[in-house]
Amino acid sequence: MSERIAIVGFPLDENSSYLRGCAEAPPLIRAALFSNASHLTSETGRDLGAGSSMFDAGDVSLGSGKVALLEIERAVSALLDRGLSPVSLGGDHAIAYPIVKAITRKYPGLAVLQFDAHPDLYDEYEGNRYSHACPFARILEEGAVSRLVQVGIRTMNAHQRAQAARFGVDVIEMRDWRDDLVLEFDAPLYVSFDIDALDPAFAPGVSHREPGGLSVRQALRVVQSLKGTVIGADIVEYNPRVDASNVTAVVCAKLVKELASKILDSGGAPP
Repeated sequence: MSERIAIVGFPLDENSSYLRGCAEAPPLIRAALFSNASHLTSETGRDLGAGSSMFDAGDVSLGSGKVALLEIERAVSALLDRGLSPVSLGGDHAIAYPIVKAITRKYPGLAVLQFDAHPDLYDEYEGNRYSHACPFARILEEGAVSRLVQVGIRTMNAHQRAQAARFGVDVIEMRDWRDDLVLEFDAPLYVSFDIDALDPAFAPGVSHREPGGLSVRQALRVVQSLKGTVIGADIVEYNPRVDASNVTAVVCAKLVKELASKILDSGGAPP
């Protein structure tokens, strides 16, 4: 096996709290990524279509409930065991918990950068501790992540502020946004990108639209200026049922290219 980046889909949205539809996203992101409308070269000049930089591992067939979470964890572990860096396509943000759980076994002390409109730190939401509103509470409880930085947040309530303080989360709220933000990480870094971090003007295909978010360019600048070794990523919460002319699918594909390029350029993928 000589490939370095594995694109893998996890079509799961049963933990969504408002609308279903995110489970339908992976094939559409993949179609936009490989469309003849564009190409596989990132803005930094990395040609992801050249040689064996990247391959498509397909979508994982999932059960339901905790079984599905375990299947996601096993699938990511299998990719890591093959020496591959996963770029996962969701699905809702609940998939981040089993993904990160698998990755921390290979990278103890992992740091996580979360792009999101929402902190996703609820202890439980509507009686579900594995809701897409809770994954980072579950991740931080296990103590395997050394640092969580959240970018794009604009929906913090009192409970989630208390959770952020409890876990020592570094929250960069949109009301405090600066275009010259540069983030540096000493530990191996995983990037979890909830597409609703972007303003709905740029990515309307999300279940929880929250005005006042990042532009695509602002998000790309943060990714491209990251200082540290990026070892994996996910793009989640794209809901094709509420998209406009597949605009959000194209944005997701753009993020896949730039995140995969960052993994390769930062030395996060195996040689």
